[in-house]
This record gives sequence, structure tokens and C-alpha cells, in this order.
Amino acid sequence: MLPMLPRAVCSLTAQVMGGLSLFHLVMHLVTTTIDPADNNVRLKKDYSEPVPTFDRSKYAHVIQNQYCHLCEVTVSKKAKHCSSCNKCVSGFDHHCKWLNNCVGSRNYRFFFCSVASAAASLLGTMVILLYIFIQYFVNPDKLRTDPLYKEISPKNTWLLFLPLWPVPVKTPVVFSIAVVVFLLAIASFVLLGHLLFFHIYLIAKNLSTFDYMMKTRFQKKSLPVEKKDLPVRKRGAIPQERSNNLEWSQSSSSVEPQRFLLSTLSQQSNVCFIAPAPKTLPQ
Repeated sequence: MLPMLPRAVCSLTAQVMGGLSLFHLVMHLVTTTIDPADNNVRLKKDYSEPVPTFDRSKYAHVIQNQYCHLCEVTVSKKAKHCSSCNKCVSGFDHHCKWLNNCVGSRNYRFFFCSVASAAASLLGTMVILLYIFIQYFVNPDKLRTDPLYKEISPKNTWLLFLPLWPVPVKTPVVFSIAVVVFLLAIASFVLLGHLLFFHIYLIAKNLSTFDYMMKTRFQKKSLPVEKKDLPVRKRGAIPQERSNNLEWSQSSSSVEPQRFLLSTLSQQSNVCFIAPAPKTLPQ
């Protein structure tokens, strides 16, 4: 796509984009190849040995008093034992599965430069493609700046892989490739841009990714439990159910013991029976 740019900026743009890509490649390789382990771990530990298992019945934590029970060495204050790498990383930031390596104080700068250069390269790619899209709808002839286009008469024929291996293709093919690359560049830039600004924020706050995660987790645990709002009851107000029970108890307590007269008449005499009042009022 670079040969479609104006001749005045084509060579300069190629140098800038090529330099960014090369710089990103070098930073990426350096980040993955540097061993971020603590100095004492690198001097003593043999990575060919089998991974030891941590016995929590003996120790509460892997590192206690700056001594790692798995690496069996004294480590620095900000060192953390990475379970994925099975080693104590000095200035532990996080374990990056895309790099297959931990990011610590020894390779953090290279990691940051790798992310920044990748984001800059994607931004440049989007700007170039956006210029080509706009120019195609405004004036497509300005995109045919290469001298080889003088030998091509059809307007809907474009050359790819210029200037080494020119391959003639039709407009839909070039347009489809440009759209796919542009969408992939946008998606990658959003993800890498978020990661880049996140690490800029961490640098400004003098925090590591591990410190930020622990701080966030502690804040979530320290939040008070939300209490459900209870209905406000006016002073002196009594619920309906309780008031009914209260009236019943008052009315039942006010009933004095009554004497019930039960009389049965026989053929010869009257017999009277006096009984106490019942304990519960009849329904």
C-alpha cells in the first residue's frame, strides 16, 4: 500500500514504518529472552530440575521474611514467585502468556517499548489506509504514482508488491485486502492502546500490575455490605397485625371471670351447677 502514497512522502513513510517494525521486533525478542528471575535465583537455581510442590502444612506462604521456600534462596523485597515460570521474579509485574515469560524489573522497559512501538505501527497503518480510502473516492489517479502504472491502461487494475514483484489485480481485490487490514489494525490498536495507557497510568502512580491488582482486591473486600432500607415507622405507630393482637389481649384481659349457670330440670327437682369461666373465649 505504500507505493500508493505521494512520491514526496512515500520513501519517508517507508523508512518510519520500517524502523518502527524493526524496533518492535528487537524489543519483543529482548523481552522474551531476558531472564527476569532474581539475582540469587539465577545464580543458584537449576531450571532442568523438576518443579517442586509447595507444602502448605509447613509454611503459610511461599516467601516468608524474604526467603523463598521453593527456590530456597533469599530474594529481594519486591520479588514474587511465579507459579507459571516456577521462579522468583525480581520486581514482579505480571506473567505475560503472549510472551511466554514473566515481566519484571529486568525486562519491564523493553516490554513497555515493545507495546508502544506496536501501537505506533498500528496507528501509522490506519492513517495510511485511511488516506488511501479517502483518495480512492476523491481522485483515484493520485494513487497511481508508480511509473509502472503508465504501462497499464485499465483504470480498475492495480499493482501489488511494488516495486519488486508487481502483481496486477482488480479493484475489488485491493479494496477487500485494505478493508480487512484496516479492521484488524483497529481491533489490535484498541487492545494495545488500552494496555499502553494502563501501563502509563501505572508508571505515573509508581505501581506494578501486581500491586494494582492487590490494591483493587483489597478495596473490594473493604467495601461495607449494603444494608436494605427498612420502612420508616412513625413514632407511636403500631402495625395493623400487632394492633389487632393488642386489642384482643386488652379485651380478653378486661373480661372478668364469669359464672355460668347450667341448669337441668328433672321431673322432681331443679339442679343447679356453677362452673368457672373458660380459659379461652369461644369463637
